[in-house]
Amino acid sequence: MRGSGVKTVWGLVLALVMVASVQACSCGKNEKEAAVPVPNKYGFIDEGLSVRTDTVRSGAAFGKMLMDYGMSGADAANLISASKDVFDARKFRCGSVLDAYFSSDSTGREKLEYLVYTASRLGSTVFRCADSLYAWNYVKPITHQRRIAHVKIKSSLWNDLIAAGASPELTTNLVDIFQWSINFFGIQEGEQFQIIYTQSVCEDEVVAIDTVHFCLYTPNEGKQVGAMYYDIGSSYGKYWGKNGEGMKKMFLKAPLRYNRISSRFTYRRKHPVTGKIRPHTAVDYAAPKGTPVYALGNGRVTLCGWDNSGGGNRIKIKHAQGYETCYMHLWKFAPGIRSGSVVSQGQLIGYVGSTGRSTGPHLDFRIWQNGKPLDPLKISSPNTDPLPRKYLEDYNAKYDAYLKELEEAELQ
Repeated sequence: MRGSGVKTVWGLVLALVMVASVQACSCGKNEKEAAVPVPNKYGFIDEGLSVRTDTVRSGAAFGKMLMDYGMSGADAANLISASKDVFDARKFRCGSVLDAYFSSDSTGREKLEYLVYTASRLGSTVFRCADSLYAWNYVKPITHQRRIAHVKIKSSLWNDLIAAGASPELTTNLVDIFQWSINFFGIQEGEQFQIIYTQSVCEDEVVAIDTVHFCLYTPNEGKQVGAMYYDIGSSYGKYWGKNGEGMKKMFLKAPLRYNRISSRFTYRRKHPVTGKIRPHTAVDYAAPKGTPVYALGNGRVTLCGWDNSGGGNRIKIKHAQGYETCYMHLWKFAPGIRSGSVVSQGQLIGYVGSTGRSTGPHLDFRIWQNGKPLDPLKISSPNTDPLPRKYLEDYNAKYDAYLKELEEAELQ
């Protein structure tokens, strides 16, 4: 009997263990089935919702789009009012992307729950369109990368930056930094740029160049030109050259933004219209009609009007130290530019055209000093004030450290 009792007890224990195990399994299964849905990247739960993607058409209004998605006029107006601190409905832009999320009832009738408006690659505005009406901004995560690029010119700076694995957006930065030192229309095959910079990356795409810390240009002929970011206050420039040399000079290197040169300075050139051989003491910058043209330096406009000798719409500017510049074949003049106007370096003065004797849109640019024509690609003007001496020791140490970093990168 005692043995039978022991068996009975063990049988009860085994039965209880089995029940507990079944309950535990059942409980785990229920927990899994009852798992809380996870919000999507925008911050709302889209489980069970259908989504439709549209592109904003020209002339479309935000309120009208909301009504097209099924909202009443009153609810659309209330949503626009509730989200005014987050989104300005007047800036609803053509070409932007809309993702509309709908729920549906047992009859299949749809109801707009959320609307995601994406106008840039960096983020979106999310609208709650049912029950509580409100909106918030979703910003994509951005990382900052420090990079070194070594670019050897083969075709163009833009293409060669891409070939070197760098962002072509660096072109704009380099032009801004070296606009007084390098004529980018005249860079040659074999010349080199080395750049240390930081860029912003979003979803594996470069969205901005944060800072160019250091850049070094090595021409085929002549000396290297370096520039380093060194900010000592808003009243100073932020880039300086070797030994604190000022980057800004009396003249820009070119009167328009980086494009290409169609004809160089020469004393024997066959005119494309007349066919005659004559000096062409100028540089022709081929560019689309309407391309902005800028004053090379500070000065006073001495001529602004039509040139009967074939130059079409022409501007002449007198500068200090006997310099004079001329801009020909312009489509039109910038507002406020007339004979007697005082202009500053980099000021918009006109637009590329094809007026006068011209075979196509281009800028004929000329420069003289004391009446003698100069090659615009070879002019050299004085630097501005250098970096104050009290900063020079620290500046040179940082400059040399960047040079060493570039040398070490070349050895890797």
